[in-house]
Amino acid sequence: MVRGASVNAFLLLPTPLVTVIALVVVVVVIALVAWALQLMQAATDRREFSLILAGCMVCSAAVGLATVMVLTFTSPVRLEARGLAAPEPELSGVSLDAIVLPWDDSLTLQGKG
Repeated sequence: MVRGASVNAFLLLPTPLVTVIALVVVVVVIALVAWALQLMQAATDRREFSLILAGCMVCSAAVGLATVMVLTFTSPVRLEARGLAAPEPELSGVSLDAIVLPWDDSLTLQGKG
């Protein structure tokens, strides 16, 4: 795929809107963790193991959402689009085809003879 051939809709959003989206996702993650803690507190009060499992599932969903958020908002494509990524290094122009190894000559001479 050629760079720049596909346009990511996320890159077209203005910066204040992206900030609002990030803050909403952070609030959702905090709410999920709070809900998981309430489930686990209820599990200890009622002595129900299923509520502990439910709390763990909600907490893992919060971790997954936070991970996706971090990967999305700090992806190299997004940083590059905003001018925050380091420029790509220029190629030195040295090709491995230009390097002749000692055993390469012996193979080419055997094939000719």
